[in-house]
Amino acid sequence: MLGIELTPEHPVSRIADLGARAEESGFDTAFVSCHHFNRDPWVALDRIAQRTDAMRVGPGTVNPLETHPVTLAARTASLQEASGGRAVYGIGPGDPSSLGTLGLAEDRGLRPVLEAFETARRLWAGETVSHEGTFEADRAELKFDVEGNIPVHVGGEGPHMCRMAGKHADGLLFNGSHPDDLAWARDRVEEGKADRPDSRGTFTLSAYAAVSVAEDGDAAREAARAPVAFIVSGAAPPVLDRHGIDSAAVESVREALADSRFGDAYAAVTPAMVEAFCIAGTPDAVTERMAALREYVDGLVVGSPLGPSLDEAVELAGEAAREAGF
Repeated sequence: MLGIELTPEHPVSRIADLGARAEESGFDTAFVSCHHFNRDPWVALDRIAQRTDAMRVGPGTVNPLETHPVTLAARTASLQEASGGRAVYGIGPGDPSSLGTLGLAEDRGLRPVLEAFETARRLWAGETVSHEGTFEADRAELKFDVEGNIPVHVGGEGPHMCRMAGKHADGLLFNGSHPDDLAWARDRVEEGKADRPDSRGTFTLSAYAAVSVAEDGDAAREAARAPVAFIVSGAAPPVLDRHGIDSAAVESVREALADSRFGDAYAAVTPAMVEAFCIAGTPDAVTERMAALREYVDGLVVGSPLGPSLDEAVELAGEAAREAGF
């Protein structure tokens, strides 16, 4: 997989343009990020599907807390139909800062994700589903047929989520950009795959990496501050320790985000944070960093922010990924 994340902070027509440009630049999958404060990802995904020929399209990643899992299954199946069989289901626990705004942060976890996509698979297979667990369903079913296979890729970075994905899903979208993190993720996935049924088929570990690329390396690193702030705010202590990130600096970022002081949060991002949590710099530097991941991953998703100039960044990132062997 060589995927790209498109963030619907822009009009959906603009996202569709970027999707078409991404396909021309060699990307085979487009994920649209899912946050309640941006435009609707499903509308954007349909627009991308209309503008592309072979690119897979899917949420990257939706969570099962804001929307009922049966509804998510129906939306993904509708995308499968609208795209001519090109849908992919990216599902994860959700961003803690945005879910906190909705009072849902405490409901995050592994079980909601697993139960949601296992229920989706049953619905796509034409089953009538009743469920009582992290959500409830009583004789739910889809009133239309779902043609073809919809791969499920779990988004996450915790050890239990990595193992669960290795055992149950078609792939893991690991939120990481550094070889040390991906080496750790590969080990956790292999632990999960030890219990994976043979019938489940092949598995893809992809680095869902924040990338910022531009001919001006300083501009690329500056553009990385916003996504890195959100990544740092949700990073577990062992991850921060792995990279030697100062805990006081992290707390400054978290407090600013919690108070919606986004400018202060971005300003509090340190160069060490950018180095650990984003592939940022010139095309040559980005190519080198991408190539360093090849030892540990099967695929790469080029994630937000892409770069200070989106159109240029899509093309530069696609070229860098191809030169890196993806």
